Amino acid sequence: MSLYVDRRGHGPVPLVLLHGWAMHGGVLAPLAEALEDHCTMYVVDLPGHGRSRNCGLPLEPRACAETIAAVTPPAIWLGWSLGGTVALTAALELPRQVRALAMLCATPKFVRDAGWPHGTDGQLVHQLASDLETDYHATIERFLALEAMGSADPRGELRHLRELVFAHGEPDLRVLQEGIRILETSDRRAALPDLRMPSAWISGRRDRLVPPQAMAWSASRCGGSYTEIPQAGHAPFFGHADAVARALQPLLAPSSLEQVR
Repeated sequence: MSLYVDRRGHGPVPLVLLHGWAMHGGVLAPLAEALEDHCTMYVVDLPGHGRSRNCGLPLEPRACAETIAAVTPPAIWLGWSLGGTVALTAALELPRQVRALAMLCATPKFVRDAGWPHGTDGQLVHQLASDLETDYHATIERFLALEAMGSADPRGELRHLRELVFAHGEPDLRVLQEGIRILETSDRRAALPDLRMPSAWISGRRDRLVPPQAMAWSASRCGGSYTEIPQAGHAPFFGHADAVARALQPLLAPSSLEQVR
């Protein structure tokens, strides 16, 4: 089975959309609707997720980026959360395919350590990995609660995430474990100055998984724009899709894309 890519919208700007851990492309529907007049979108279900559950591809950023690049035109790549790791990998390693980069609540290094204060507690990530083995559904539920935490309507957002997560079948346990390992080990901070295309870094001020400070720091390292959405948590496309779309406008402008042709 091949990787599932849903084509949406009818605008002139090509845009690849990449979802986060345990979800699927459908979670980004509010943002896709906000951009459908501006963009032609390629909404990806990453390996093991949604309608790509049985594709067999590993959830490895370079492998995912190459597979997506093979079936999409040169485009803006937008990655939310874990999807940002794939988008950033594509921008760094397949720059001809990535006309601009948008990182939505996504960071070059997810886990906090002594040299990186802007990350998530590593013990939390390690515990998620351990719990997947013993209580799959409860672990996903716990992560969804973390995603919803801090939003203006955390109960409503959690309810929405619960409805979406299994809409196209349960995510594959193997790739969920691979995703956790990526969150634990990935670190592309040193490569940020190598980005040669325009970039936008968009955070939710109330995000409890990817601190806004991580996004602001990353934008400063690569000369990208930084936008913080005041009332948003980790999933700002719920309730704030128009604000996310506005933050993307500098990338959607023809003058911006001409810089990388």
